Amino acid sequence: MTTASPSFSLLPPYAPPLQVGRAIATTGHAVVSAEGLCGLIGAERAALDALRPSWDDLPPDAYLRDGGRYRRRRHACFVADGDRLEGVPHRAHWQPVEYNALHGGLERWFEPMKPEVVAQPVWSRLLLSLSATCSALKGARPWYVEAHQFRIDTTDGIGRPTPEGAHRDGVDFVAVVLVGREGIKGGETRVFEAAGPHGIRFTMTDPWTMLMLDDAKVIHESTPIQPVADHGHRDTLVLTFRAGGFQGPEA
Repeated sequence: MTTASPSFSLLPPYAPPLQVGRAIATTGHAVVSAEGLCGLIGAERAALDALRPSWDDLPPDAYLRDGGRYRRRRHACFVADGDRLEGVPHRAHWQPVEYNALHGGLERWFEPMKPEVVAQPVWSRLLLSLSATCSALKGARPWYVEAHQFRIDTTDGIGRPTPEGAHRDGVDFVAVVLVGREGIKGGETRVFEAAGPHGIRFTMTDPWTMLMLDDAKVIHESTPIQPVADHGHRDTLVLTFRAGGFQGPEA
């Protein structure tokens, strides 16, 4: 891991939707505004907003090895192949220890995403459009997609979006979509070259802002959140795209 010093602009460096692939190919990452994401997937913002209430019904993450109570989540897996998206039977989330020193090597059976959420047309549009971006970068193929709904809250006084620290995920591409944030400060996004000295930092504040990463080229993290009122939270959707199959102890 490098000890990069990120630049000091906290405004997201937005890329136009038509240049997302070029930005990822060049720098390993691209940030897309909410308007840009809607253009990229061909959907109205209201359709995305219809997904937001489901973040109010996430069960606690029972696998936090730091003893925290600040994370809630649901999980689901899909295969995106061209214009077809298929859900797969519910499965454990697994990462090797070299990518997640805190939770790696552990089969984590999170509660599944609700059927009424993944049945919404905008859900398929989102996953298929981002899979098409992956194919444009690495060639057309099926993409094995894991979806994670996260709520990080301030139950413990502080919430940690990435308790494992700056990391890679062991996949091909990662998309981090901000769904909302209320009553908090912090939650700054940091992206560093995996094999170089440079990095950037910024804070996503507008719902449906998206950061998309080439997981081989960069490492990333989000700083802890703190409340500015009695209680606060930060909601995100994290999507990972992997060629060849899902991660698992048998892979």
